[in-house]
Amino acid sequence: MTGRRLIVEADGGSRGNPGPAAYGALVRDATTGEVLAEVAETIGVATNNVAEYRGLLAGLRAAGGIDPDAVVEARLDSKLVVEQLSGRWQIKNAELRSLAAEAGGVFPTGRVSYTWVPRAENAHADRLVNQALDGRPARPPADPAAPATKLTAWSPELGPPTTLHIVRHGQTPMTAARRFSGGGVPGPSLDETGLEQAARAAELLSTRGAVAVVCSPMVRTRETADVIGRRLGLTPTVDEAWREADFGEWDGLTLAEIGERYPDALAAWYGVPALRPPGGESLDDVVPRVSAARDALLAAYPGQPVVVVTHSIPMRTLTRLALGAPPESLFRLLPSPGSVTELQYYADGSTALPSFGHRP
Repeated sequence: MTGRRLIVEADGGSRGNPGPAAYGALVRDATTGEVLAEVAETIGVATNNVAEYRGLLAGLRAAGGIDPDAVVEARLDSKLVVEQLSGRWQIKNAELRSLAAEAGGVFPTGRVSYTWVPRAENAHADRLVNQALDGRPARPPADPAAPATKLTAWSPELGPPTTLHIVRHGQTPMTAARRFSGGGVPGPSLDETGLEQAARAAELLSTRGAVAVVCSPMVRTRETADVIGRRLGLTPTVDEAWREADFGEWDGLTLAEIGERYPDALAAWYGVPALRPPGGESLDDVVPRVSAARDALLAAYPGQPVVVVTHSIPMRTLTRLALGAPPESLFRLLPSPGSVTELQYYADGSTALPSFGHRP
């Protein structure tokens, strides 16, 4: 390998873990030690681990902007990130897996090595983190549309966003009884209240200019999408990826019944997103399929509005990912049946949440 040798120093931090978070990174010439670029940004509410990964990602992208053929040594004081990206530790968290995949795609395999350093030797990057948290971000001299240098969401330079109007299906008898109703079985159907909720959502969306309606394959979402599609003059498309999480043996039970029969598993489920209900699917399992379905719509309908009729867990998952929020925030987001959440995705990767769980 004959490319220029660069050093990336990266750090990330959260005041609260999770809490207000930021990353900082810089790129040095490995021979002279000269600082060639600095970047520091806030990322909303996140964990320390997410912030550390985001710092590394920003540093690698800044290095790629300086020399895409470079050979890079990445230095971090996070042993977790170093060990995971060096392949010695497993990455169990779905969000960290996604960030690790992004980091691994910046340079070809074998062109980046990872070195753990004591915090005292990472003081420059740490200073950039605190600088960003104190309201003084730093940006490298790169293309303003690059992910490491996102523009403010309302900047006209970004053009119109792709807007996903995420609709939670209308009420069913199981919804009304507060029973877990997952993606492992087709039913149930909407009840009378659910049909009214679908009609109100359709009326709300009739002025949004949607060019497509997509729905999960469950009966309740297809019925909701049919009501919306008729009002909008669009034929819904069914996509398996938008189905609800599969709750396995918990399906059909109330929270109290699950607590009686599976007390330990339920308690762990709230704190361990990788935990699967017996015979079911974990919250981590939902992330990659919903993210892939989202990305497919962004690619197919750039700058256009699309209606997605789905379920509570996919809706909450998309929302927390758009906000950069930690997995536990999923339990603080409670969209009502028939409600509409609007998510905007801009050309530089920026996201915005104009409304959540709006009840028409």
